Amino acid sequence: MLSNIIEHSLEQARLELDEFIADPQTVPAIERMASIMADSLRGGGKIISCGNGGSLCDAAHFAEELSGRFRKDRKPLPAIAVNDPAYITCTGNDYSFEDIFGRWVEAFGKEGDVLLAISTSGNSANIIKAVEAARGKGMKVAVLTSRKGSRLAQLSDVAVAAPDSPYSDRVQEIHIKVIHILIETIERLLDC
Repeated sequence: MLSNIIEHSLEQARLELDEFIADPQTVPAIERMASIMADSLRGGGKIISCGNGGSLCDAAHFAEELSGRFRKDRKPLPAIAVNDPAYITCTGNDYSFEDIFGRWVEAFGKEGDVLLAISTSGNSANIIKAVEAARGKGMKVAVLTSRKGSRLAQLSDVAVAAPDSPYSDRVQEIHIKVIHILIETIERLLDC
């Protein structure tokens, strides 16, 4: 009964991960993303991350692991997620929900920074506006998505796309793996 559901879910997750690993674009894209981020941090830049719902939780997790601690003690690295509820509700109310991330990037982003934009669909309007704002600031754009041909992937400097899935949780499971790999490789690239 429940064991069948559990086993089926684990098998689905394994198959998605196997497909992701087998994609010849996966490793080079993650490597390029880590290099872009490490170069920014090395040059005095920061990483701003954003997403909606579970993707916002992933964006916050990424930022707190860099600015806090991952697997070992090291200096904090400048990363911040757009997750202040007062700011989000103020901007959503006074402007629109589509403006919440773009206005943050306009306020805090600068040339040399990196935007990590996370969207399971790859087409979230407020994430696209954040990318446009980042471009206007001269920032690099890294995208985690599930659609290689999505608008976000096309607007990015580098995109890592999880296998297409009818379920966003499967995509997010791949994204969190990528996030942890990014942190590990950024630390290695920065020798910290």
